Amino acid sequence: QVQLVESGGGSVQAGGSLRLSCAASGRTFSRYAMGWFRQAPGKEREFVAHISWSGGSTNYAGSVKGRFTISRDNAKTTAYLQMNNLKPEDTAVYYCAADLPPYGGPGGGYDYWGQGTQVTVSS
Repeated sequence: QVQLVESGGGSVQAGGSLRLSCAASGRTFSRYAMGWFRQAPGKEREFVAHISWSGGSTNYAGSVKGRFTISRDNAKTTAYLQMNNLKPEDTAVYYCAADLPPYGGPGGGYDYWGQGTQVTVSS
């Protein structure tokens, strides 16, 4: 069983920054690929970013590429999402997810999900 706990959400003005953290339980965090997703009110959950188990490969949704950066610290069993130049359309609940082997790839196959953290961006 893997537990994921997100933190770092909040309210910011457009153009601001936030860094989300996802703390994972388990001694095999270094084997998890990690992803970030978001869900805005009235919309389906959408992929935001993915990082491979080693951190050597990352993928981003087109809407966040160049503004968001996903990273991980295996020693701290934590994944991060640095969000810069935030826009009102980034407002959503952000979820982290863990993908255990066999890996499903950036868009799917995640095995565990966190409870989410709210990000609100005002114009």
